[in-house]
Parts: sequence; structure tokens; C-alpha cells
Amino acid sequence: MKDDILIGDTPKAKKRRRRLDGVTTQGRLWKHSTLADIDGLVPHQQIEEAFTVTLVRNPWDRLVSYYHWLRVQDFDHEGVRAAKRMTFSDFLRSDHVQSAVPDQPYAYYMTRADGVEDCSLYIRLEHFAKDSRPLWAHLGFRLDLPLVNQSDRPPDYKPLYSKADTQLVAELCQSDIERFDYRFS
Repeated sequence: MKDDILIGDTPKAKKRRRRLDGVTTQGRLWKHSTLADIDGLVPHQQIEEAFTVTLVRNPWDRLVSYYHWLRVQDFDHEGVRAAKRMTFSDFLRSDHVQSAVPDQPYAYYMTRADGVEDCSLYIRLEHFAKDSRPLWAHLGFRLDLPLVNQSDRPPDYKPLYSKADTQLVAELCQSDIERFDYRFS
């Protein structure tokens, strides 16, 4: 609606960015802000009462997508530099992946500043039709969400992995794999 606060890089969010002038938050306001980041922008009670939803995806697929996305970016970031100069296997072993991935499981994004995880619904992309049913019930209608923003990469992530790479991701993403019942294949 017209009073919505939008964060991120969408055209609407950029147009409304002035609404954030003078707002002090705990973290960075961007497309992938965590619930803790928005502390100061959204009152605690509003977050507690909100129906909070996030999408999750198979960690092996996620890391292939991340690698290919980074390779076509042009901003100054450790991950971009690593992806551009390394093979996928080496990228998985880079300092960037080794430090960022285990420290940021999906629950990290849905944890408030007070340390409480607050997610009403996690939707696995691979099971979107089934997992999104509680969201449609909550909203009272169903959204038609076309597939957009695909990276230029092979659709099947499995051939990009060696046995050692597969095991490494299993270790790095153990909590998400267990929590969301993911398997390599």
C-alpha cells in the first residue's frame, strides 16, 4: 500500500527510500535484511504479531546459484572476487564461503534482535505448491508467482559436485539440511 516501507533495490523501494531518512536500525536495510536488522524500523510487537514467511532452498542448489550469480556481478565484495577467480570447488573452500555459510542458516534471517526466532512459515522452493498452502490460507487468496530472476547456469546442480564437495556442503549447511529434510539428490 502507499504507506508501506519497502527495503531493497526494486524501483518502488528506491522511490520510497526517503521514508527511511533519519531511521536508525540495528542492521543494514537491504533486500536480504534479517529480522534483527530491521529492529528500529519495525516495532518488536509488530514483528511478534506478524505472519512472517521466508523461502528456503536446497543448500547444494543454493550454493551453485550463489556462485553463478556472483560471477556476473561487478561490485566490490569478497564473494564476487572469489567466484570470478575460482572454480566452483575452490569457491566452496574459500574463506568467504567457509565463514559466511555456516554462520547464516535460514533461521539467522528470521531471528529478531532479542535472539528469538520468529518465522510463521518456511517455504521450501522445491516444495512450493505444498509448503505455501498455509500462506494462501492466511492471506485468503493465492498468488500467481511466475519464475523470474534465474541465473545463467545449468538447471541440474548435481553434476557440478564431486563427492568431496557434496560432503563439504553437507557439513557447512548441516542445520538447514536437517531442519528442512534436504538431500543432495
